[in-house]
Amino acid sequence: MMADSSQVMVMVKHEYRQSSYAGVENLVIIGSGPAGYTAAIYAARANLKPLVFEGYQIGGVPGGQLMTTTEVENFPGFPDGITGPDLMDRMRRQAERWGAELFQEDVESIDVRNHPFTIRSSEREVKCHTLIVATGATAKRLRLPREDEFWSRGISACAICDGASPLFKGQVLAVVGGGDTATEEALYLTKYARHVHLLVRRNQLRASKAMQDRVFNNPNLTVHFNTEAADVVSNSKGQMSGILLNALQH
Repeated sequence: MMADSSQVMVMVKHEYRQSSYAGVENLVIIGSGPAGYTAAIYAARANLKPLVFEGYQIGGVPGGQLMTTTEVENFPGFPDGITGPDLMDRMRRQAERWGAELFQEDVESIDVRNHPFTIRSSEREVKCHTLIVATGATAKRLRLPREDEFWSRGISACAICDGASPLFKGQVLAVVGGGDTATEEALYLTKYARHVHLLVRRNQLRASKAMQDRVFNNPNLTVHFNTEAADVVSNSKGQMSGILLNALQH
């Protein structure tokens, strides 16, 4: 992540040296996840005085997907782990410390056909020499009735991020999907889970033949075809305890 942002900053400096406009922002960054804040820190340290649109409602909360992550255990410098919101708050404060100007506003349109570029948010219009778009990604959700209730409390969108955490390690887990991404995540989880169930809506996997072979040859992984997740089940303590399944007819 930081290596990519450093490469972006080289481009930003190059663009800035070539510019001769007055009354225009040097750099505007759209996005407030790890990439956006890292770009802001590097740019601010280079005295580019970056302006950051963190977002407000469109595309998720400011801070990116880490704002919905309970424990981050694979970020260097935190041997005991750190919560996602705490990590993003530290990145935000570091960007501010070096002089980045932050706005919790949604960008509604950009015009890059003419130079300088024009960015319009819900509150203002800004022109800039260089634009970095670091809007990240949003996890694809299943839209289960109780999904929001158990997000990060039993439901995750990142096996590598959460698979080895105490919440999932040693448990019976389920992965939804039949493509390369789902099969790769399911295979990864077999290292930590008591058993993994792969729930596939179709009657066959869409994954590559190589991935299919790995799935079917793994004794710790069971594939359920023509099956979809219908809802989340909880116990008397309010903890997620299982998944309600529907059998599909094709």
